[in-house]
Amino acid sequence: MSTEALPQKPTDPVTPHVPGVDDSATPRSPRGDTGRGRNLALGLWTALALTFLLAPILFMIVFSFNDNQGRFNFEWQGFTLKHWGDPFQNPDLAKALQNSLSIAVLTTIAATMLGTLLAIALVRHRFRGRTSADFFVFLPMASPEVVMGASLLAMFLVLGIGTGYVTILLAHIMFSISYVVVTVKSRLEGMDPHIEEAARDLGANEVTTFFRVTLPMIAPGVAAAAVLAFALSIDDYVITSFNAGQTQTFPLFIFGATRQGVPPQVNVLSTMLLVLVLLLMLGNVLLQRRLAKRDRISQAG
Repeated sequence: MSTEALPQKPTDPVTPHVPGVDDSATPRSPRGDTGRGRNLALGLWTALALTFLLAPILFMIVFSFNDNQGRFNFEWQGFTLKHWGDPFQNPDLAKALQNSLSIAVLTTIAATMLGTLLAIALVRHRFRGRTSADFFVFLPMASPEVVMGASLLAMFLVLGIGTGYVTILLAHIMFSISYVVVTVKSRLEGMDPHIEEAARDLGANEVTTFFRVTLPMIAPGVAAAAVLAFALSIDDYVITSFNAGQTQTFPLFIFGATRQGVPPQVNVLSTMLLVLVLLLMLGNVLLQRRLAKRDRISQAG
């Protein structure tokens, strides 16, 4: 058989060489720009944005080591560790932080539980009023905090509930649920519902399916929602100020102290809270990576 009758394998097109042009040069855009200038400008803008965001936090950390000699802690006067040695020397400050931490923990537990169940109901079930429920979940997030705080205060007064620790807790749970629902919903919507159907087909009831299948798969989203609820609760000021009564939280103490001079211990405790939240976020990231690695191993097996 003649080789000329065989089909010829197509060859890759060869870019012709243009005289006077270096073929190894960096490709340029039609405007003659290599993109390096744009990348440099983007890097500078990014650095400026991060500096703008992180400068107050850096100021707070640095001035927790300031050896201030007066009431005000706005001018650097020397390095010291004495404020870190006894950050709770002010009993009012210690009590305010205790209130904030206890309210934040209780808010996180309640809002995470209620918000997770509500997110599952909105994503996995069809019922009358589902669209309206979904709308009202987003309403507290869209409303100004001043309006929310005043509305809650009016409701508590009408119901005859005295403002204080309990009203702060109820208010924090109320506005934190919306953020939990949104966070968990995003995780649920990316989850294949056939996995839960397969579990039920194999004999698992709804409770077993939830604890053995659904909850482990949405655990990273639930953990992220819990961290978000904790952070929102512990630093809320506007809504808390309307419903605090005689109870003082950490943000309320700081605002009151600004009139006479914020003690350096506030910077110390704020830095501790920052580290705590960062550790919680790091734990959530490690949890997500661990679960993703386990899923890859199970799929490969």
